[in-house]
Amino acid sequence: MQGHSYPQHHAHGAGASLDRTALAATLHCLAGCAIGEVLGMVIGTALGWSNLATIGLAIALAFVSGYLFTMIPLLRSGLALGAATRIALAADTVSITIMEIVDNLVMLVIPGAMNAGLDSLLFWGSLAAALAIAGVVAYPVNRWLIARGRGHALAHAHH
Repeated sequence: MQGHSYPQHHAHGAGASLDRTALAATLHCLAGCAIGEVLGMVIGTALGWSNLATIGLAIALAFVSGYLFTMIPLLRSGLALGAATRIALAADTVSITIMEIVDNLVMLVIPGAMNAGLDSLLFWGSLAAALAIAGVVAYPVNRWLIARGRGHALAHAHH
């Protein structure tokens, strides 16, 4: 999407292009976020940690892996670490925050999900549902940000 300023797109089909870009950005963010989230939930559950400690670890790892998902391609393109870090923070913070709030709230409201064992369909089904719902909630926010040249549009300018 290099060279495009989304607010100035008025050509026919620009909305579809924006929708595709927002979907791709949301799925990219969700993938990065999910790696850390799942890892945190698995570690906390396996170690018998409290819900709060497990969620804290999952959130921390989700941010780390989410940012890395954006930073690695930027670094490979030759961007300096500081610049890649700034872009990843600006591109992903809102999306990851929304996903983490929604994802963890869903896990907390599904009865028994946080206390289910790793061998439980309740645990894995709840986690999958929570991540899917988080992605759906984050999509319109990502679309809105990208339409204004913010969010993941900042990272796309360097691809």
